[in-house]
Amino acid sequence: MTQKCGFVAIVGAPNAGKSTLVNALVGQKVAIVSPKAQTTRTRMMGVAMEGESQIMLVDTPGIFAPRRRLDRAMVAAAWNGAQDADLIAFVLDAKTGLNAKIAELVKTLAERREPKLLILNKVDITAKESLLDLAMQLQEALNPEAIFMISASTGDGVADLKQALAERMPEGPWHFPEDQVSDATDRMLAAEVTREQIYLQLHAELPYASAVETEKYEERKDGSVAIHQQILVARDTQKAIVLGKRGARLKEIGTKAREEISNLLGRKVHLFLHVKVSEKWEEDRGLYREIGLDWVE
Repeated sequence: MTQKCGFVAIVGAPNAGKSTLVNALVGQKVAIVSPKAQTTRTRMMGVAMEGESQIMLVDTPGIFAPRRRLDRAMVAAAWNGAQDADLIAFVLDAKTGLNAKIAELVKTLAERREPKLLILNKVDITAKESLLDLAMQLQEALNPEAIFMISASTGDGVADLKQALAERMPEGPWHFPEDQVSDATDRMLAAEVTREQIYLQLHAELPYASAVETEKYEERKDGSVAIHQQILVARDTQKAIVLGKRGARLKEIGTKAREEISNLLGRKVHLFLHVKVSEKWEEDRGLYREIGLDWVE
């Protein structure tokens, strides 16, 4: 049979469930997920296989009105992720529905030349009547090739969507080995897992302004890996939150992150974390390179 391979840009507003969907399509975790909006910061790719089709899923940051340099870099990464895609998959939180910001995003997407699929996510918690109204409104505004109603978290409708994506991939050789699930380096993946744990454990307490930088990544002779990371926050009060009483919170973050990194890499991991206050970490060009973002003036 002929191999097929193509790029699908997964775009949408923050918290639409894009990363959860990418993980569901790949069949394992390749993108971090948290209840906090704007969790995804950089363009990261998941690789899904369906029959003879290799589907390269570009998980992009949510598109929103940017205010800071980091915001601008994230939104630029989202639109860059859609450049030259074979297909744009627009993911919408069906429960939230249409608002002014999403309507503006739909208008921008409608002007793009790439073929589009509309994916209404979280249908398991959305009233059926509003779903049909939403689908009709967006059919007219976006003119997608097809509309899919799914729940990325439960898996409902994901198999049909994956089949549809596979059918739409152009003929061509696979870009990755059949067993590769992401283009992220182990170093980047490790930093993302730690950042996910910070969000999961502190999302109600710690503001959005934090970052994780992998300072050292050392292969050891026994096959294990030693990873040294620093958690960057803007203020001393934030450092105290991450550390917790007598360092208990940082230890818990480290324990959970180490377990998950070890599972993802399939090897023993030694994880060393420290917290650094850097008021202007968002102005550090080197950090942008580390986390995979372009510097945006």
